[in-house]
Amino acid sequence: MKQKIYIDTSVFGGYFDEEFREHTIPLFDKINNEEFVIMYSSVTQDELENAPEQVKELVRNIKTECTEFIEISDEAVDLATEYITENVVGQTSYADCLHIALATINRADFLISWNFKHIVNIQRIRGYNSINIKNGYKSLEIRSPREFETYEND
Repeated sequence: MKQKIYIDTSVFGGYFDEEFREHTIPLFDKINNEEFVIMYSSVTQDELENAPEQVKELVRNIKTECTEFIEISDEAVDLATEYITENVVGQTSYADCLHIALATINRADFLISWNFKHIVNIQRIRGYNSINIKNGYKSLEIRSPREFETYEND
């Protein structure tokens, strides 16, 4: 069975960003080779509304058979709100919390992001996962695209 990865909006933009493209393009090569099922939500769709056309085109070119759309639920809203109430992040990071809650509730194998301030940050990851475990969910693996690179054997 293919691994399910929830990709937040920063990864789509990272494909075209000078700083992140070196590690993002290989991830999308794996996605295009159908190595993963990509999970995304209306949170992602909303954030992509004002994205540059090339980013929107990248999203449109992902094969639909490799995607799974996730609806926002009351359960996700409650979990996202708890991350904020428990001071993992501030209120301004609500959309980030929704990404994490949706990935957690829908059992993503990984959430992938370039957002080091609010998501891919060891202190934040520990906070999110302590709340996940307290609520009966499994820990969520939160990583950057860099960690999905394939290295040749020396």
